[in-house]
Amino acid sequence: MEVLRGRVAALEGERARRPRHHARSLVAAVLIVIGCVLAPLSAVAAWAADEVGDTDRYVDTVAPLASDPAVQNAVADRVTDALMSHIDLPALLADAAPGDRPLLEKALGGRLGDSLEGAVRSFVHDKAREVAASDAFRSVWTDANRRIHGSLDKALTGSGGGAVQLTDDTVTLDLGPLVDRVKQRLVDAGLSVAGHIPAVHTDFTLVRSPQIGEAKTYVRLLQIAGNWLPVLAVLLLAAGVLLSARRRRALVAAGLGVVVATGVLGIGLRVFRVIYLDRLPADVSPDAAGAVYDALTHFLRTTVRMVIALGVVVALGAWLTGPGRYAGLVRRLWTSGIGAVRATADRAGLRTGPVGPFAHRHRAWITWLLVAGSLLVYLVWPYPTGWVVVGIALCLLFLLAVVEFLAAAPPPGQRTPARAAV
Repeated sequence: MEVLRGRVAALEGERARRPRHHARSLVAAVLIVIGCVLAPLSAVAAWAADEVGDTDRYVDTVAPLASDPAVQNAVADRVTDALMSHIDLPALLADAAPGDRPLLEKALGGRLGDSLEGAVRSFVHDKAREVAASDAFRSVWTDANRRIHGSLDKALTGSGGGAVQLTDDTVTLDLGPLVDRVKQRLVDAGLSVAGHIPAVHTDFTLVRSPQIGEAKTYVRLLQIAGNWLPVLAVLLLAAGVLLSARRRRALVAAGLGVVVATGVLGIGLRVFRVIYLDRLPADVSPDAAGAVYDALTHFLRTTVRMVIALGVVVALGAWLTGPGRYAGLVRRLWTSGIGAVRATADRAGLRTGPVGPFAHRHRAWITWLLVAGSLLVYLVWPYPTGWVVVGIALCLLFLLAVVEFLAAAPPPGQRTPARAAV
């Protein structure tokens, strides 16, 4: 009892003499908070650098829109409105040649009476819809977006010009080439008066919002930050964890903080989508605008999910390696399960040979090498997604299980045949 009392007194005296790091802990907390705040901004910066600054990435993003039915209908509506404003309906029949009149009447379904305007509009819209759904339109759409990417970059960063322009808080695309194709289809179908329509330039709204004039400045700043902002966020988080007195707990807090901050960005994207579509003018198709919004923010939403998955994996890994009660229980279940498999293999006569002792001696080094390799795979992956992060984590767990299996010592009292012979 005297020895125990002396030990307790020594521990209490050591605890009393232990220096308190209030200032360092405060700095560490501030760094972690700033890093968590920069995490969603880093995702937006990566989007601004890759989506706006990379032509191939932008084209890959908007190319599927040419096959979207909502976009095709919206384009056909815009082209139809533009062409109908240049067609003189009273002079349509008078100008039609006698030889073209039966063909025109057949194309319009014989509706040449009082419903002439509706018949012509339906006829023009059908031709415009055919062009919008054709492979030629998809090719024109892709090539045009590749050529105009520089103009879109300028539009989103403060200036206009080219086929894409920023006017009155609206990013528009000129559909003049598509109108020409529809005019040719109308002429081939018997509506010869369409051949006399002059060059028509009508706009298709890509993005429309009163906040574009304000957002373009921030997009430009984030584009300049590019991939440096994510590096800065990681450095701040790492510095905060290293300065903390309880680093493992700080790492868990940093991972969960990144998850919460980035999750707020993901929720904000969904909320802004609803608000954006609700405030569209009546002449803009909500379905087409929603498809364009989803396409342009696809990479950003993928990045948000990736960062959330990464934060969860880091926080979970730090917690599982800690001294907590439940973390210890999980580790004991892990080791006991692998030990049971190893014992079964030993009883079946399976031997690891010299690999087992080597893995047992260098298990710590092998573990760190596997962790570093997983981190390297994540860093060199071109555009990692949330599933990529989960896949890398599962592969790492499998490799760690293999190392534990090879390095696990035989159960107490159990000897291999070779040891028994010795």
